[in-house]
Amino acid sequence: MAYWLVKSEPDVFSWDDLVKAGKKGTAWTGVRNHGAKLHLMAMKPGERVFYYHSNAGKAVVGIGEVVKTAYPDPTAENGPWVSPDIRALEPLKTPVALADAKHDPALKDMVLINNSRLSVQPVTDAEWKHICKLGGVKA
Repeated sequence: MAYWLVKSEPDVFSWDDLVKAGKKGTAWTGVRNHGAKLHLMAMKPGERVFYYHSNAGKAVVGIGEVVKTAYPDPTAENGPWVSPDIRALEPLKTPVALADAKHDPALKDMVLINNSRLSVQPVTDAEWKHICKLGGVKA
């Protein structure tokens, strides 16, 4: 199984908004970066996703799940943009802040640390387990 991290500004679409979307989930729209688009296209139903609050908060706050593979992004006026559907599974008991992750040797190679602007990124198995442990949830 692949693991992912998706980022959203909490004042635009927060973890609570994803929770409110319910079991059906919601389209992950608005991604306009080709590298991030390739990651969205690679997502498969059942794969897990860290939900990261960017700008305000700068922390992994929850775990979601991909529920539908990528399809044309309904918010795109033009271009090859896509959006999968994701849903909330559980919040982290303790959010994992970017500032803390930057000082954690186990996360030194994580995309979040080395390319923090990328809005959709892969997460390795080891990184997934470590962040889950830091966040107080089962991997």
